[in-house]
Amino acid sequence: MEAFASRDFRLYQVARCAVILGAEAQAVAVAWQVYAMTHRAIDLGYTGLALFLPMLLFLLPAGHVADRFDRRHVIMVCYTLQLFCTGTLVMLARNATQNVLPIYAVLFFVGTGRAFSGPASSALVPHLVPEEHFVNAVTWGGAIFQLANITGPALGGLLFTFPLARFFPGTRLQGAGIVYVFMLCMLVCFLVLMASLHVRPGRMEHRNLSIQVLLAGFEYVNKAKILLGAFSLDLFVVLLGGATALMPIFAEDVLHQGPRGLGMLRAAPAVGAVFMSMALARFPMKRHAGRKLFIAVAVYGAATVVFGLSRNVFLSLGALAVLGSADMVSVVIRGSVVQLATPPAMRGRVSAVHALFVNASNEMGEFESGLTAQWWGAVRATVIGGVGALAVAGSWSLLFPHLRKADELTAKSLRPDLALAKKEELTGS
Repeated sequence: MEAFASRDFRLYQVARCAVILGAEAQAVAVAWQVYAMTHRAIDLGYTGLALFLPMLLFLLPAGHVADRFDRRHVIMVCYTLQLFCTGTLVMLARNATQNVLPIYAVLFFVGTGRAFSGPASSALVPHLVPEEHFVNAVTWGGAIFQLANITGPALGGLLFTFPLARFFPGTRLQGAGIVYVFMLCMLVCFLVLMASLHVRPGRMEHRNLSIQVLLAGFEYVNKAKILLGAFSLDLFVVLLGGATALMPIFAEDVLHQGPRGLGMLRAAPAVGAVFMSMALARFPMKRHAGRKLFIAVAVYGAATVVFGLSRNVFLSLGALAVLGSADMVSVVIRGSVVQLATPPAMRGRVSAVHALFVNASNEMGEFESGLTAQWWGAVRATVIGGVGALAVAGSWSLLFPHLRKADELTAKSLRPDLALAKKEELTGS
């Protein structure tokens, strides 16, 4: 637990836990509210599309902002925007709107905040701990993220069904509205804790704004094949294998569990991820990181197939837990690679490129899942997606040998320029 020796790291993780807890609960409420309005899988897919479009539109300026301005300030501005967005969702729920378009509009602005806060948040973490504790910080950050993922969806399901009117007869707030108020409280906690951090990263990029500066992240990722391989692997595997958007359908129509069952399904991957993160914290990966990444991705695809075929709620929960365990290995490896293989002054822009791939895999994956479920049905779409994820894992291991052969998770091992400089220093050339 070396990373927790840093005060700022402790405060930052508490803040993350609070806001992720609220965001996951809110995601359950939004999904159930939209599906209750339309009963169409494609409309669940549109929620992911609304969150992803801002990432696509604001990718370049988001990375530049993270390197140009104090990353802590960028994060606080973005979450202040999300505060207003959640307040709007509260009003929509209170008025019992039956139109999904205003919800999509709010999700677009939520996605805008995420587009700018994502690169800044990723690039901020190396400032919170010494470099030798960074992999430990990524591992514990992932564990805390997953703990919030366990509690958040389940809490969202419980709050959605909480009979508030029984205690406050005059209230018009129920269902999704209760969850959105909870999210407002979590956002306030997040902003207070972020304001108390001592770290002041300041400006990392001092060059004037230009196309070359904006595109520097893409250029670096294109040259660093280990980054390109890791990013694109996650993109295509989750794009094909992700079934998160279809969980309301599995909970309602396949497993017949209702809103609370949806919360359990959403939490199950996080349960597996927490156990895996604890194991990685106790027994950190020291060698053969690339090989372990591809094994984890193959397990992810196989678990997706099992989940799609299952008609038993316990088997489904078990498959999702295994899926989450495998994904946790991938998260730790990729999270370490993206920062340690990147120079500090470019971490914002490279993190923006990484965020594009991650959000494309998640939000566009939800859209793809909704679309294919509309064509083939939820079960067939999930099984085909899992098989596709297995195929991608095998193909990428051949296309990106540098990633497959990656060994230690250290800056010297992952950055060829540092390794060359060290060699020149030792030879005196």
